[in-house]
Amino acid sequence: MQPIILASQSPRRKQLLEWAEVPFEVLVKETDESYPEGLPVEEVAVHIARNKAFAIKEMIGLSKPILTADTIVVLQDEIIGKPTDRDDAISILSRLSGKLHKVITGVVILTEEKEIAFAETTDVVFHDLTKTQIEFYVDNYKPYDKAGAYAIQEWIGVVGIRSITGDFYNVMGLPVSRVVKTLQGLKV
Repeated sequence: MQPIILASQSPRRKQLLEWAEVPFEVLVKETDESYPEGLPVEEVAVHIARNKAFAIKEMIGLSKPILTADTIVVLQDEIIGKPTDRDDAISILSRLSGKLHKVITGVVILTEEKEIAFAETTDVVFHDLTKTQIEFYVDNYKPYDKAGAYAIQEWIGVVGIRSITGDFYNVMGLPVSRVVKTLQGLKV
């Protein structure tokens, strides 16, 4: 497989590509993560990922394929972002407790020939979480840089998730098997 540029600071995306033995280098440029009002929630993550991809393209061109991704959490058609502080993280997890939510990762791969964009959706249901469990998780894992205020691979995912329908790794931040299949299909 040809080497790619991973335009993401996410340690989880980096780890997943390493596990998949995809050769890559990380290059990041700060980009605007806003999106047009009224954009369907299914399209928001792809819109943000596309902005990241074009920011890197402007910076270095397209000597290698550029891979970008953005993950959002959606509860009843409302996008749940990253928590601003401890109270916000507790509030978010309290809202997700006992309910189904969607984790949508938008992926964009830019090459000299084309742009490939897709979104992967995974349904996640938490058990009813107690206030003590939520506070324990927030205080010990500090999930302030995570959409939905949690990471599935941490304690809360191990003890708090009742069911997952879809790609587990998508919830970590990258539908890695679909990405690898797409990358393998690129012209070398």
